[in-house]
Amino acid sequence: MKSHDKPYILHVAEKIYLEIAKIKKENKNFSTIDSVNSFIGSEIYKEISSGRFHDNWFNELIEKKKIIPKETLRLLKIQKEMMIKQLIEYPELYYTKSQSPLEISKRAFDHLWRVCESYELWCKETKQKNLILLDITD
Repeated sequence: MKSHDKPYILHVAEKIYLEIAKIKKENKNFSTIDSVNSFIGSEIYKEISSGRFHDNWFNELIEKKKIIPKETLRLLKIQKEMMIKQLIEYPELYYTKSQSPLEISKRAFDHLWRVCESYELWCKETKQKNLILLDITD
C-alpha cells in the first residue's frame, strides 16, 4: 500500500488505539490488557459506545464539506451500529464476585482488542511503524 492516508473506517480505531496507548503510558505498571480494561467506561468509551462519536464526526465532515462516497458512508454507519452493540455498557455488572469479567464485558474487551489490531495492521501495511505503540500484533 503506497498511500499513508488513513481510510475513514480507521478513524474511530485510531482514536481508541491512541487513548489506550495514553492510558498505558500514564500507568507504567499497566499491561496492554490493563490499559484496555481501563479504557472501558472512560468518557471517550462512553462517547463511542453511545454513537455520539460518529454523530459528531459526521457533522464535522459535513461542516468541512467533505465528500464521502456513498458506500464508505454506508460502511461508517454500520461501524457506528457495531460499536454501539459491541461496546454496550453496564458498569455495575463488569465483574462477578470472582472478579471474572461478565460475557458482555468480555465482548467489549474483545472488540476493542480487534479494533486495535486492525489499526496496527494498517500501520504495518503502510510502513508507519512509528505509530505502533502497543505491539498487539507481535
